[in-house]
Amino acid sequence: MSQLKSLLGKIKQNWNEPPAGNYIPYKEVVNIGAAGFGVHWASTLAATIGLDASNFLVGASIGLQPLHLSIMLIVANLVGMPIAFFRGWFFDNHKMPGGKFIPIMLRTPIPIVAISTVFVWLPYESFSYWTKVAVVWCMYMLLQFFLCLYSEGWAFFQQVVSPNAQERAYVMSISQILYSLAPTITGFVIPTVAGLTFGMNNIWTYRVIYPPFTLIGVVVLLIFFPKLNERIILPKRGVEYVSIADALREVAKNKYFWIINSAGWVGFLESAYGVILSWSFVYAFNGEKQAYLGLANTVISNAALWSMIVAPFMMNWLGKRNLLIAHNILNVILLLLLIPCYKNLFLVCVIFYINTFVNTFQNIYFPNIQADMRDYHQWKTGVRVDGLFGPLGLIGTVLGFATGLVLPTIYEHMGLKENYDILYNDEMRNNLFDVLIAASIIGAILNLIPYLFYDLTEQKHRGYVNVLRIRAMFEDYGNNELDDAQLKEAMEIINASKNNLQKKAVDKAKLKEAKKLKDKQERATQTEKAREEIREVKNHNKLISSLPIVTEELGKFSTARYQAQLERARQTLSLGEVCLYSDWKEEKLSAKKMSRANKEERVIRADAIKTAMDKKRSYKLLKKYGEENLVAPDSSIPEEIKGRTFENEAQRRQAKKELKAYTKAVSVYRRITKPYYDAKNLIIQEENYRRLDEIEALYEKVISAEE
Repeated sequence: MSQLKSLLGKIKQNWNEPPAGNYIPYKEVVNIGAAGFGVHWASTLAATIGLDASNFLVGASIGLQPLHLSIMLIVANLVGMPIAFFRGWFFDNHKMPGGKFIPIMLRTPIPIVAISTVFVWLPYESFSYWTKVAVVWCMYMLLQFFLCLYSEGWAFFQQVVSPNAQERAYVMSISQILYSLAPTITGFVIPTVAGLTFGMNNIWTYRVIYPPFTLIGVVVLLIFFPKLNERIILPKRGVEYVSIADALREVAKNKYFWIINSAGWVGFLESAYGVILSWSFVYAFNGEKQAYLGLANTVISNAALWSMIVAPFMMNWLGKRNLLIAHNILNVILLLLLIPCYKNLFLVCVIFYINTFVNTFQNIYFPNIQADMRDYHQWKTGVRVDGLFGPLGLIGTVLGFATGLVLPTIYEHMGLKENYDILYNDEMRNNLFDVLIAASIIGAILNLIPYLFYDLTEQKHRGYVNVLRIRAMFEDYGNNELDDAQLKEAMEIINASKNNLQKKAVDKAKLKEAKKLKDKQERATQTEKAREEIREVKNHNKLISSLPIVTEELGKFSTARYQAQLERARQTLSLGEVCLYSDWKEEKLSAKKMSRANKEERVIRADAIKTAMDKKRSYKLLKKYGEENLVAPDSSIPEEIKGRTFENEAQRRQAKKELKAYTKAVSVYRRITKPYYDAKNLIIQEENYRRLDEIEALYEKVISAEE
């Protein structure tokens, strides 16, 4: 009881203010869970629409062939590529009131609900086969435009909910427990009602049962999403423009991007076994067990609850990389166990229950891995990129044109075409299941291999994030925008680095003594006090483990690499803001001839080549557009255009045309002047770093005033 009171007291204390060292109050954690509930509930119907043979709606209900569905998906992915580039560019270069991602979440659910409802109510019964193919594809593309904005916005938001990786893991775990109620409820109610009425392979289920559920999610989402906050560590100057080409070039150099994505590309077969549960209930035993699918889904999805509770502790204990590897190894073992067990419906449910428990770990660690990768990228390049990681991942889409045909080819080779009723045949269905399980085992093993090369540890990530805090502090100080909280947070990191602090031993003796006290109240008080001391020591040790990266950052301008960068930057700056770099070829050749006898020299050479290539792009753009046509950024121009009063549609279209032309012109200008501004920013950063004594004096003044 005393522990419960202590917990309730802690919740009350931190309901509106976050715990020490954290960023998110408990009230917002609850709001995140409620908003996530709305996200998943609002997409209930849209999530049932897919172009693959395992999809009950377009496959069994509408009756499209597996191979045709795969071809439709390939065409959809081809058309979707430029749209994906647009999404990435939009996320990285626009910040509306409320953040980068939250405003998207507030604007897309209504179109999703409307399109998905129209989708299922179209009169497919009166369409010819090829008319159905065309209509399904067109509606799918329209739905995906909004659904991808919606789902990516939610995924990106989870990655910036806190800059503290461990807090992010705990918050996501707790909030997922709350919003997992959405798929749990719909996963039970909808299949159960469908099994008692129309059936999961009948389109009337999707016309009558799904839409009311979907609308509930929209209401919940619109209530709670405005209460959330994004926390990206950036200087107060705001969102920095990132051109698609530049972002893709930088993302392509991010080794963790390739590791994470290649794991998915080579492990595409891992999910092949996923249809076994639903197809066993719907088609085995002549379909008599179909009504129990909802109950099975509910019980199995309950495993996710326990997984979400323990996942943050597992991640804290093992680390994200080791937890990921353990997860994949367990998946292989469970798939091997499925081979002798899939004919027994009870054992199938047991294996899927354990598999759900294991796979749900991914819901916690994978978004954190993605967030760590983006923080690393911001540390390495100085530019925050979120959305434009996606377009380069379209390499996987291209690979998917071939790999996506593997499962449909297996289906058709095993006899499954447009008539899904053949799955009622036990021999045919079991033979297909044998092949799908074998494919999943191969996919799970291939998925594991790339992650063996993943080495972005928690210590490294903490170092990168601390460096981002320090950089933001220096820049905001130089711009006279530094606030006291930001100053104290960054200076504590710097002081720890300068004072060469050492790790402390974790002493649990006080905790053991506190637990032996006879007085309940005193025991609870002293136990909590001892635990708080242990937490402080652990946090101190985590800070110490990240300090080598901080020390390297503070001393970087004294290294040969940055001295060489500064020399080139001063030369570039002396040429002026707009310059025709006609000697870029000579500069590139000179850079390529530089020594590369050791790691430091290779890095200096690579920096010089990059500078020459930036000048090459600037030179070609300036020759193409001409200096007389350049338009320097002027925020008053778009504001003037947006503030006009329009008397007719023609004026409105003209304003849009002018705004588009201005945006393009500014994009060209920024790319042409990139070498100049990169040089200027580096020199300003070096000048700000030399003002550390001034910042330390300001810090002492702030601390003295508080005391």
